[in-house]
Amino acid sequence: MTELEHHVVEEFRAGRLSRRMFLHHAARLGMLAAVPARAAARGKPGAIMRVASQLPAGALEPLTVSEIGGLVMLCQTGEFLIMDGPDLILRPGLARSWSSNADASVWTFALQPGVRFHDGQPFGAADVVATMDRLCDPKQGSNALSVMRGVLSPGGTKRVDDLTVRFELDAPIGSFPFYVSSDNYNAIMLPANYAGDFESNFNGTGPFRLDRFVAKVGASFVRNDSYWGAKALPSRTEFSFFGDQQPQILALEDDQVDVIVQISVQGAQGLLRDPDVKIIDIPAATHRQLHLRCDAGPTADRRVRQAIALSLNRPGLLHGLFQGRARLGNDSPFAPFYAATDPSVPQRIHDIPRARALMQAAGLPDGFETTLTTERVQEIPDLAVLVQNACADIGIRITLRIEDPASYYGAAQFGRSDWLDSTMGITDYGHRGVANVTLAAPYLSNGAWNAAHFKNAAYDRLVAQFIAAIDPPAQRETAGKIQRLLLQETPVIIPYFYDYIAATGPTVSGVAVSGMSQVFLQDAALG
Repeated sequence: MTELEHHVVEEFRAGRLSRRMFLHHAARLGMLAAVPARAAARGKPGAIMRVASQLPAGALEPLTVSEIGGLVMLCQTGEFLIMDGPDLILRPGLARSWSSNADASVWTFALQPGVRFHDGQPFGAADVVATMDRLCDPKQGSNALSVMRGVLSPGGTKRVDDLTVRFELDAPIGSFPFYVSSDNYNAIMLPANYAGDFESNFNGTGPFRLDRFVAKVGASFVRNDSYWGAKALPSRTEFSFFGDQQPQILALEDDQVDVIVQISVQGAQGLLRDPDVKIIDIPAATHRQLHLRCDAGPTADRRVRQAIALSLNRPGLLHGLFQGRARLGNDSPFAPFYAATDPSVPQRIHDIPRARALMQAAGLPDGFETTLTTERVQEIPDLAVLVQNACADIGIRITLRIEDPASYYGAAQFGRSDWLDSTMGITDYGHRGVANVTLAAPYLSNGAWNAAHFKNAAYDRLVAQFIAAIDPPAQRETAGKIQRLLLQETPVIIPYFYDYIAATGPTVSGVAVSGMSQVFLQDAALG
């Protein structure tokens, strides 16, 4: 046992880490003996599982897929080095173990033996090297660059032997295993000779093989009887693609499908109350960010930003938008259930008198006029109206500009994006098992997603310290400093983190989902 592993054990024995947090840190560090596999009774084999999923927005190219419909398809046949569960505890996937050097700048992964791709090629270190080099290469246009930029460069993944790879990172990262887990949904392992033809064969290593894929219609898969692990229970899975939520709900209620991959509370209230429907509800770090420009206009004064944050009735938002299926946000990416989150940081509350006093101190007792720009996605338009109404209580008169997602994001570059150029905006952010990614791109002075135009050298230093930390107390101490700094500066308001919700028929069991909108059906059964 290394000195750090011994320290984690001692922190647990001393009562400074809960069992869940101990398991989280133990798995992150590769102490797999401390993380026993969860044994569960499996259902009857042989079912045909019918699934309703969102329509993939474009071609199913693992390098570039970025939306729910596409990433659901990737994980039907593709597998990850590590699996991140709903409990945020990492478990082996195609990697059976992992460990780091003393400062977490080099990580070594041992791979599962006896794994083959569906076309018969053996899986090994060369495939990991090629897959990661593609994901990290700016010339490839990889969507995973939002995760991997500054973390791992092309050539940083080394083959040690056929079943061992070494990751030589650009900088120390104490939570690096999350970066190559199912959290990074583009990171399914592909053959070294992959030629960009995924839609034609879905060539992965997983428990299902492609039967048929019809763009804009659906896909079907059959059990892979040559799978390296426990064989899948269903003999077949059938996915139907839908453009919006209501037809999916009707299909489930009419027994045309057995599973809906993901539902939003808005528009599904009846389904959530239906006793004949099973609801899968897991806490997730999925959230909305209300950014406020820090470099121009009235919101350049942090007192104005604080006032806007204090105007929001967060418990009311949770009830009205999610029927309580969400957690309070405290204006930082640290979800309340993250192991590193400092619970001693005070929760920001609804305080109109204090907000008005801040507006007065900022020289704006009568408020001002501005525009809030956002996208037409799930509950976001409703949230925009609630923000508009809340700000009216402190004199801020907001005009709403609600666009389709393509118009909102534009070219996703400063000067060419309503998202990145707006004075105020609301943006959707997906789940991650750790806060690292959402601490960086939206907030760092050079962050590619820094719509608030927030530049703070102290913040930049703290994030670098947090990302490099591998010791649990050091992580939490730095997290607390970041949380307090963001409450003080308020470049972004995060009012809530909402649950991931899926739905199944009454006789369905064994369906597993993730906060990344993935669905895993190898243990699914009927009856």
